[in-house]
Amino acid sequence: MVQVTIPILLCAVNATYQYPSFGLRYLWANMGDLNSQTGLREFTLKQDPDLIVEEILACSPKIVGIGAYIWNIERVEYIAEKIKEYSPEIHLVVGGPEVSHELEGQKICEWADVVIQGEADLLFSQHCRNYFSGSWKSASKPQVITGPLPELTELCLPYHLYTEEDLKFRHVCVEVSRGCPFKCQYCLSSLDKSVRHFDVEKFLAEMETLFLRGARQFKFIDRTFNLSPDLCDRVLRFFLERIDQDLFLHFEMVPDRLPPKVRDIISQFPKGALQFEIGLQTLNDEVAKRISRFNIWEKVVDNFNFLTQQTQVHIHADLILGLPGETLESFANGFDRLFSLRPDEIQLGILKTFERDTHCSAQSIVEDDLFKKPSLSDTGDECAGAGTSKKDGAIFQILGSST
Repeated sequence: MVQVTIPILLCAVNATYQYPSFGLRYLWANMGDLNSQTGLREFTLKQDPDLIVEEILACSPKIVGIGAYIWNIERVEYIAEKIKEYSPEIHLVVGGPEVSHELEGQKICEWADVVIQGEADLLFSQHCRNYFSGSWKSASKPQVITGPLPELTELCLPYHLYTEEDLKFRHVCVEVSRGCPFKCQYCLSSLDKSVRHFDVEKFLAEMETLFLRGARQFKFIDRTFNLSPDLCDRVLRFFLERIDQDLFLHFEMVPDRLPPKVRDIISQFPKGALQFEIGLQTLNDEVAKRISRFNIWEKVVDNFNFLTQQTQVHIHADLILGLPGETLESFANGFDRLFSLRPDEIQLGILKTFERDTHCSAQSIVEDDLFKKPSLSDTGDECAGAGTSKKDGAIFQILGSST
């Protein structure tokens, strides 16, 4: 094998092959004059971590940037430790949600030279320039870099970095906005100050290029895609005009916001083209008030009825186990109410908390014998702590963590 030297190596440890790393492509797209010295390597959790380390070291990088998430942190810690064990001279930069909000007690800090917190689109390239210029000085603890949110108009979009293999075999992650207007107490997105939008015409020009290159599987990572009816309509209409049998679009939607303008365009899509991920999280009014998650139930019911009876949309609905104030009985009641709305999938996620989080605890509800409750597990198949079961065409994903 020919060894290729990559001075700045971006490394992603993805949950599955299906979804490529969107964030690291943004970093690469914004490297500026360092672009030609930068490369990307993607791995999955199923791969042997020692072989991942071997492949990284084979590139002889001077700087390694890696993203840490709740679902890959243990693997990333192992990789970081081995990188520093075999090549301590490598400058290791870690970013991602797992290090952006809490560092105390994080094992990754034992090996990281630098931690970048928050949106690193421009901060990573700036740090690489400082490192190569000699202005960065080593410290006994990792240096923490933060900065203001980048102006979206200043960012180079990353869509040209999707390869032909990506477009043919994987879901292409895209975004037309960042941030979330809601303040749900359990969610990191509640820390966002506002919602920022990319220039929609520039965005759609990028989508046109991807479409012409053969992309047909699009996953929008916007936290609330239907927040703006006009923007929602504009994007959906763009894809409806290019509809074909292979097109698939995934959106995260607010459950009680489907005005007539949006309903009209949704109803025109054929079966298999649209999937809506609708995060209800709880149907307990007191719990919803406690976590600042407000849905207007009458509108939710009306929108679900519209989606199930008048459209071909595939509905993926989310509930969270362990929210503060939720009991097994109230959760079961909420589950039954959601089931009555006939979504195609219900995903049950267990609340994830930080080490020192004193506001939310999943322990009391999770320690109950949850899956023996008839209203939760009487689905025609035996349910364990992880897996799927079916009832009357609906699929229920019983998962160890929410996504």
